[in-house]
Parts: sequence; C-alpha cells; structure tokens
Amino acid sequence: MANTKSASKRARQTTSRSLRNRSVLTRLRKMHKTVSGGTGTPDVAGVRELISAVDKAAKRGIIHKNAARRRKARLLAKVRGGAAAPASAPAPAPTAAAAPTA
Repeated sequence: MANTKSASKRARQTTSRSLRNRSVLTRLRKMHKTVSGGTGTPDVAGVRELISAVDKAAKRGIIHKNAARRRKARLLAKVRGGAAAPASAPAPAPTAAAAPTA
C-alpha cells in the first residue's frame, strides 16, 4: 500500500502500463507463431508485419532494442533458408600436422 498520493498514482500507472505492455508482448508472440507456421518458409507479408510490430515495441520501450534486433535477425535468417543462421559449432582450426612441410 502506498504511503503518499504520488506513490499511489505511480502504482496505478504501473499496473495500467503493465497490462498494455503485456498485451503487446502477447500479440508479438501470437504473430510469431502464425508467421513461423511450423513447416516451410514464413510468408513475406506476415514477416513484414511482424518486423514492423517488433520495431514499434522497441521504439516504445516494451522490448529492448537489442532484443528486437535479435528477433528480426533470427526471423530473417529463417526466411532466407537458414543460410545466415549462426553455426552450432565453429569450424575446427587446421592442425600443424596437417600443414605440408617444405
């Protein structure tokens, strides 16, 4: 329970903002599920709409800007066929024994 009028107002503002932000995050998750689909490549129109929604959420401070960039990068990597997806393990470095000696 807040002790001052300003503290009680801040508590009311926090709850209303939390509800609004939660609805935005839920919408982003649902959009991502529908765009990803499960099999095949995502549709281009849905991807553009999702990227726009992610950018808006980052602009408004609902998600962090780096989190938005990461989400968009992963989504675009999936759209492009996984060519830009990060490798699961780095390529092994050549050993000295494998190098030819002159």
